[in-house]
Amino acid sequence: MALSGELWAELPAEKRIFCSVLLFSWAVYLWEAFLAHRQRRVYRTTTHVPRELGQIMDSETFEKSRLYQLDKSTFSFWSGLYSEVEGTIILLCGGIPFLWNLSGQISGRAGFGPEYEIVQSLVFLLLATLFSAVTGLPWSLYNTFVIEEKHGFNQQTLGFFFKDAIKKFIVTQCILLPVTSLLLYIIKIGGDYFFIYAWLFTLVVSLVLVTIYADYIAPLFDKFIPLPEGELKQQIETMAKSIDFPLTKVYVVEGSKRSSHSNAYFYGFFKNKRIVLFDTLLEDYSALNKEAAEGEDGENEEPKSKTKNKKQGCKNEEVLAVLGHELGHWKLGHTVKNIIISQMNSFLCFFLFAVLIGRKELFAAFGFYDTQPTLIGLMIIFQFIFSPYNEVLSFCLTVLSRQFEFQADAFAKELGKAKDLYSALIKLNKDNLGFPVSDWIFSMWHYSHPPLLERLQALKDAKQE
Repeated sequence: MALSGELWAELPAEKRIFCSVLLFSWAVYLWEAFLAHRQRRVYRTTTHVPRELGQIMDSETFEKSRLYQLDKSTFSFWSGLYSEVEGTIILLCGGIPFLWNLSGQISGRAGFGPEYEIVQSLVFLLLATLFSAVTGLPWSLYNTFVIEEKHGFNQQTLGFFFKDAIKKFIVTQCILLPVTSLLLYIIKIGGDYFFIYAWLFTLVVSLVLVTIYADYIAPLFDKFIPLPEGELKQQIETMAKSIDFPLTKVYVVEGSKRSSHSNAYFYGFFKNKRIVLFDTLLEDYSALNKEAAEGEDGENEEPKSKTKNKKQGCKNEEVLAVLGHELGHWKLGHTVKNIIISQMNSFLCFFLFAVLIGRKELFAAFGFYDTQPTLIGLMIIFQFIFSPYNEVLSFCLTVLSRQFEFQADAFAKELGKAKDLYSALIKLNKDNLGFPVSDWIFSMWHYSHPPLLERLQALKDAKQE
């Protein structure tokens, strides 16, 4: 042991940095693989509905959810292994400096020499994201058209999938490249306090993106329509008014064209809040339920329809209960707290980046001996050097998120929605084939929402009161 310690100490600093990054990356992967193995064992061995779930889930749905989650877990194992091996090969073979040099050659042919570092950085970023998209495509195809298709969730055609993927890539580049170029420029001209200006810039960008996402970006991929006038809209507006939520619009997004999974969220700042409901959440509005009804009448022979026989979604009272939970996050300040935590973390990371960016051994560790490009520095420090800190932070945020979920459930309870939220959680779990039994370590490390049984027990206590 002492000999190995001496050999380690004799290694150049850049070699120690590189080996530490690689070892930590594999340590995290092995930890995740261990947790996933524990959870897969739960999926394989829990073949009958536990007694405490007897009144919540029938055996047929339980078995469907078990097989779905088992398939997802197996897929996650192989895709995770591929990702880890790919990343290791890229690091060992000098993939990052190779791509940087290739970017320099491309920008040079376009008339931009080495002094145009920002241009070379944008070419590097474009090539890196293109490589990631191409290598990830087979995994995405398999997940969508094998696993999701097999279990009745996929509603996409192959043409829709590729059109969507190309559109996502283009929109991502339209946002990523200008933002990155401005960030690099700010770092270059910012002087000793560039980290403050860089942090302020990313703060403004994040707030703008959150503000415009549902109005200008999301509609590029899904159709958003105002919720029609009627009882549900009136009830939503009444509930929002009762807690002083400044609601301006309620939208329904046609998520059923992509997947039968359901969701709901709100967005906006200050006095301009909007609520978005997926059509798959609404029992009386879901296109999947309409397709099922038309199919029973023999009026619809749409070849892509993989609709389940049972009605999907929640009744109006249950939708209100789900929204009561979501609005609880706003009323209790969870959204603001998350923003504050995120921005404190962002400021700390930029400050530490300013401290470390001058360390040449960090660049040398990844094959950059003669140059220290700012973009490469951001990648090395944020992605590799900060990885232990990021793992700890991620776990802490997961724990905090579970506490917020319990508090939001309690808020819905105070609105008198305990009974409806109880039934809504059961329905949503069934619709999404969530498996209600989990390994305790896996759950503790990964679940940002409390396990279903824990949430139901808290609501059951409220119902009994």
